Amino acid sequence: MAFRKWLRTNQLYTVCESAGCPNRSECFDRQVATFLILGNICTRRCRFCGVSKGVPQVLDPNEPERIGLAVNALQCRYVVITSVTRDDLPDGGAGAFRDTVLAIQKHAPEVFVETLIPDFRGRVEGVKEILDAGVYVLSHNIETVPRLYPNVRPEADFERSLKILASSKRFSPSRWTKSGLMLGMGETREEVFEVLKALREIGCDIITLGQYLPPHGNAYPVFRYVSPEEFEEYKQEAMHLGFRFVYSGPRVRSSYHAEEMIPEMK
Repeated sequence: MAFRKWLRTNQLYTVCESAGCPNRSECFDRQVATFLILGNICTRRCRFCGVSKGVPQVLDPNEPERIGLAVNALQCRYVVITSVTRDDLPDGGAGAFRDTVLAIQKHAPEVFVETLIPDFRGRVEGVKEILDAGVYVLSHNIETVPRLYPNVRPEADFERSLKILASSKRFSPSRWTKSGLMLGMGETREEVFEVLKALREIGCDIITLGQYLPPHGNAYPVFRYVSPEEFEEYKQEAMHLGFRFVYSGPRVRSSYHAEEMIPEMK
């Protein structure tokens, strides 16, 4: 595939490939990708994720510039920047997000930038750095309901993730915030409703809800496949709670068709 080869030639990672997203072929055909910064090896061992775990690479100081040039070359209108979790770094990688956003602003100033960030271990100063760089959407995924955190993402913390999203609204009330949930992991309807309510209480604007699919045989198992009717039920509840934009369906992922939000937001 030409687009995939282009990414390899320019030494760029995408979460689409690293996490084994089932939509990657469709997105690559549209020359859309979610860039993965800070390497492709994560310091955490979340059981739902297909990204490699272990000792991460040394930071590449030229990566932000390469991404800025790539976004310009691809003539992107909307770009999503995410990363592995880097608990080994004092700032959790916030500085690399900031530098990447600034590089995109330099080379492609008309592009809308969304940053899908880790929790930086609760270091909210990193959130402010990224907002000050000029992002359009600050995104951080809750992923699942609090009861399942010990089994699904044991090194994360539900309240800490809420704190990260809440800090974005505190630093920049007019900036869009976004989160995402995977369904079919053993959660109940009531638990999903409670998470949606908690996200709205901290001002989260956008929510994505999709079907969890194990990325490999040793991953956390799927407990059930959620029906289209249930996805629609969650969408209606989210709209009722006041979310400005809701993507809810089996194939939805946090960055899937993210660029389609622009007309709705503007």
